[in-house]
Amino acid sequence: MSKRLLGLLLLLPLLGAAQAWGATPSRPQVPSRGMTMKQVRARFGPPERKRAPVGHPPMTRWDYPHFIVVFEHNIVHHAVVPSDPPKLYHRNQLKRVHTAPPTH
Repeated sequence: MSKRLLGLLLLLPLLGAAQAWGATPSRPQVPSRGMTMKQVRARFGPPERKRAPVGHPPMTRWDYPHFIVVFEHNIVHHAVVPSDPPKLYHRNQLKRVHTAPPTH
């Protein structure tokens, strides 16, 4: 048995059967609504980026590699998994966006 095949066989249990055979991975686990910042940090680790609170009530955003968490005060309000935009194949699939004229 070749070393490459043996290495793949040893890694197979770690990868999970679905990913090993090319299936699409499932949605990553994200924090549940109502979790505190402390609970999110304990379960998912520190975020890659923290944004300062904005507005009233204060909304804070934490960016993780595969999801974004929005807190109201220190409680999870939303957790979002960004996705790729849909593919465009024809120019007529584009939608016109009306913008306000520039102000001087």
